[in-house]
Amino acid sequence: MKISAQTFTIGKLAKNAGVGVETVRYYQRRGLLAEPPAVAGYRRYDAIHLERLSFIRRAQGVGFTLEEIGELLTLNDTRDHRLARSLASEKIQSIEARIEQLGKVADALRHLVRECECGGQDMPCPIIRMALAS
Repeated sequence: MKISAQTFTIGKLAKNAGVGVETVRYYQRRGLLAEPPAVAGYRRYDAIHLERLSFIRRAQGVGFTLEEIGELLTLNDTRDHRLARSLASEKIQSIEARIEQLGKVADALRHLVRECECGGQDMPCPIIRMALAS
């Protein structure tokens, strides 16, 4: 992203990042986004704030929690690429484990659907029976 001298109100910053103003404030409270000092009663955000806010959204989009995003931002500020790679690798392993688990769930549901299709009208529905059992 190209850094420019353009500044934004919190509303314009939020709009350009595709989030609500309350989301910006929430990230500030969490320490993920710096709050600029007020000048003449207004806070002016710059392109660096927009870049950081956009990073937060992208990182959330690939599955990082806000806590993990905070770690990544700290690592970026210190340029610790090795640790950032390590965190990303751990996230990949976590995602792959979830994919495997979801695959098992999908297989189990496919099996129940086949059982439901093969069962007669006078037999209990295996899908409902499974749901009641849990």
